[in-house]
Amino acid sequence: MIDLSTLPGQHFAVLGLGLSGLAAAAALTAAGKQVLAWDDSEPARSRADARGVRLADLVDQDLESIAALVLSPGIPHTYPQPHPVVARARSKGLEVISDVELLLRTRQGAKVVGITGTNGKSTTTALVGHILTAAGLDVAVGANIGVPALSLPMLGEDGVYVLELSSYQLEITPSLTCDVAVLLNVSPDHLDRHGGMDGYLAAKRLIFRGQTGRTTAVIGVDDRFTRSVFQAMAGQAGPRLVPVSSSGPVPGGIYAEGRRLFETQGGDRAISVLDLDQAPALVGAHNAQNAAAALAVARALGVATEVAIRAMCTFPGLPHRQERVAVIDGVTYVNDSKATNGDAAARALACYDQVYWIAGGRAKEDGLAAVMANLSRVRHAFLIGEAADRFAAELEGRVPVTVAGTLAAAVSSARNRIAQNGCRGSVVLLSPACASFDQFPNFEARGDAFRSLVKNAGVENTGVENAGDQRRPS
Repeated sequence: MIDLSTLPGQHFAVLGLGLSGLAAAAALTAAGKQVLAWDDSEPARSRADARGVRLADLVDQDLESIAALVLSPGIPHTYPQPHPVVARARSKGLEVISDVELLLRTRQGAKVVGITGTNGKSTTTALVGHILTAAGLDVAVGANIGVPALSLPMLGEDGVYVLELSSYQLEITPSLTCDVAVLLNVSPDHLDRHGGMDGYLAAKRLIFRGQTGRTTAVIGVDDRFTRSVFQAMAGQAGPRLVPVSSSGPVPGGIYAEGRRLFETQGGDRAISVLDLDQAPALVGAHNAQNAAAALAVARALGVATEVAIRAMCTFPGLPHRQERVAVIDGVTYVNDSKATNGDAAARALACYDQVYWIAGGRAKEDGLAAVMANLSRVRHAFLIGEAADRFAAELEGRVPVTVAGTLAAAVSSARNRIAQNGCRGSVVLLSPACASFDQFPNFEARGDAFRSLVKNAGVENTGVENAGDQRRPS
């Protein structure tokens, strides 16, 4: 837990009692601070109450003595309209900050690596942490990746915090100045929370706030939004820029060409450093970009290329990000529940042939526009949740569609369809292109449900093979 005892101020308010809010309330209380906390959800309040958090509806509280309002990132503070407590706090001149901000105000000289982007930031964050740990550095990985920032250990001057940062967190973390900052990619997402694409891109650019020539900015240049950021920063004084790409050479950067990873060493001379097929958890072009970015971070922190490459080959991957769950009767089941927008689903579809695709949930702004170029890989689509009818209309005439409704029905329908077609070597891919909140509390719960359904299906089949052991039963 981060020690907040040196933090100025004695009274704090916490709004939102999910993982990060509970960790903030606990860390502040452990530091001897007086904390008032609230969540509009009764179950969240009950969980907090069971952990001894002092609850008080902040709408009705006197906030005059409060040093700052610590806001969970899921709660609106600008668009589409600020939460009433946020509006009230700001009317009184109070700071509205994130839990990450509290970590930064009390850290003891440790370096900070900040990683953001629409897609791939969790994998890149975990991969960077894996590489730096393998290099013998004192590392703590957290924030938006699911480990609250304030639950991390205190690190000294030799330590490195590797933080995944969402656009929401970036807007309320004013002290952020990263030693190494990473912007992977940007595609339309969360536009209602940022007032449109310009606001969303501006939030992502905050990852570079305060950086100087002694710091490094790693920027993906494979989409027009991040290319514009790179081009704008290239003409200004500021951090050392390292471009990364999954689609071919970039002068002075790190890039993938096919499945080969190249690093520019000395001028514009690039050498091949890794066949990405040797890193089984880094399948697909999107993971080539993640690998390039992770190598750029490692090199900026002084890790030898050889050490970083060896670590990439042992990286286990993350749950719910193209997680290979099982192979049953020659059919591979892949859990990509983290693909909560069309762009992420398109990246997953590009990795496989003969795909039986499970998609749907609560649709994002761009629907399925990003996946259309990859539909030739889809043998059949099974649609679930609120978006099922909308997606069926978008896919009409392009691929065969079954409106399954539920995840269980989709998995069962996919199994039956593959059995009818006799398609060994196919992939059943859960890559929803949607948020999960219509049927599941989060993408993790959706992925866990898929994993359970697949495992249960495996028990029913004598031809089951484990994802980690592809031997057939004798």
